[in-house]
Amino acid sequence: MSYALRFEEIDKSSLPLVGGKNASLGELIKAGFRVPPGFAVTTASYIKFITATGIKESIYEALSAVKPDDDASINEASARIRSLFEKAQIPKDVEQEIRKNYLALCEVCGRENVPVAVRSSATAEDVPTASFAGQQETYLWVRGADEVTGKVKKCWSSLFTPRAISYRIRMGFPHEKVFMSVGVQKMVNAKSAGVMFTLDPTTGDPSRIVIEANWGLGEAVVSGSVNPDRFSVDKVLLEISEKKISVKEVMSALDPVKKEVVLVSTPPEKRNSPCLNDEEVIELAKNGKRIEEHYGCPQDIEWAIDLDLFFPDNVFIVQSRPETVWSQRKREVIFRGKSVNDLIWESVFKKR
Repeated sequence: MSYALRFEEIDKSSLPLVGGKNASLGELIKAGFRVPPGFAVTTASYIKFITATGIKESIYEALSAVKPDDDASINEASARIRSLFEKAQIPKDVEQEIRKNYLALCEVCGRENVPVAVRSSATAEDVPTASFAGQQETYLWVRGADEVTGKVKKCWSSLFTPRAISYRIRMGFPHEKVFMSVGVQKMVNAKSAGVMFTLDPTTGDPSRIVIEANWGLGEAVVSGSVNPDRFSVDKVLLEISEKKISVKEVMSALDPVKKEVVLVSTPPEKRNSPCLNDEEVIELAKNGKRIEEHYGCPQDIEWAIDLDLFFPDNVFIVQSRPETVWSQRKREVIFRGKSVNDLIWESVFKKR
């Protein structure tokens, strides 16, 4: 079984081997969407790591002592398990495979030590009933094979953060049946970035695509650290129906000294300016509509606009997962056998 696979080699059928996030990225590439290149460190690598190093039994022993309603016991188990990961060495054959694929990615990008995002991708992640969003860890602007292998191990151990352990217990996922893959993906030098929902996240209206955006990397939007610009697009006409430009006090950017992504003050000349032009908003909405059609359900999408490329080649999709809030609500019938969403869609098409 492969320890690493290029995104072009995987798709949604690969979920048990590469996790939800990576499987979706491969699926999007095969469907023709613009996704930064990269590769998945497979769950076979993770399983080899915890078995060859002998820590597997200790992991499940620590988890067996967890009391679901006792935060202290969850925190204690998490700390013990993550310490086991830190002390263990990645098996040589697995490490060589990670290094080989990273160097191959550098060649594809035509750049030595290409900066990458190293992102967790668990097998129970980004499924229609549970997103696991933010449960495991991501590292941005990682450079060099040594740093990449180190961050892969940290992503593996993040399967056992207190939040991840609690969430699996609450959602009924057995710990021993969830495995971790890791995605290694070329960084987008983001002029702006954010999230996009293929329905209105505040009302559930499926006739709208809503984009939330900020200058720089998308972490400030994802973490809720900034009041982002908000664009609403009519999904049928692909026209902007609402535009709210916020005062964006902070943005996420690389700190070249700390070599990590931090929140910084937004330059004054950018704070009140829209971080997307209309052309970019519509191009994102077109992508969102096509992705929803491809998967057949509303999507929660992360995207970035590359500073170094020209439109439309600068528009990248970096993640897509099923929307899990409104999509899981009961389709309540309110009039002649039709739900609220059915009536909204009928109203939309009657206007055309």
